[in-house]
Amino acid sequence: MTARILLAAAAFSTLLAGAAAAQEAIVSYKSLSPELAQDLAKATLADCRKRGFQVTVAVVDRFGVTQVLLRDRFAGPHTVSTASGKAWTAVSFRTSTTELNAISQPGMMQAGIRSLPGAVIIGGGLTVEAAGSLLGAIGVSGAPGGDADEACAKAGIDAVRDKLDF
Repeated sequence: MTARILLAAAAFSTLLAGAAAAQEAIVSYKSLSPELAQDLAKATLADCRKRGFQVTVAVVDRFGVTQVLLRDRFAGPHTVSTASGKAWTAVSFRTSTTELNAISQPGMMQAGIRSLPGAVIIGGGLTVEAAGSLLGAIGVSGAPGGDADEACAKAGIDAVRDKLDF
């Protein structure tokens, strides 16, 4: 009788473990629609124009894949790869590129991230989040300094905030 109870308990716990594993095998997440990513890029570009800056804006999804890239007429050719790199870096490290710049100065423990392929550790890259979920990131390049790039990115995110909180 005791062996039978132990066998039943073992079978039951195996069943529970299998159910838990099945739940972990499927992941769901929120993502930016192409339309929302485009609205974000347009709002950011418009804010930079109001400030008198010719920039490139890149919006990437949560995996770092570019969804939208907008380059203003007179933005330098380097701004395309820089904006994309800032957005990719922000989403990869799940933090702003300004913060990454501050914590990765030469001699600091995280200085090595500056040498990673594709990482652009210059202000102007911000994560895009809503309701505790990472949706993607935005990168801006072409304003006079990373702080100005970041200000435009923040304004773009603020402009679509009501659409992000879906």
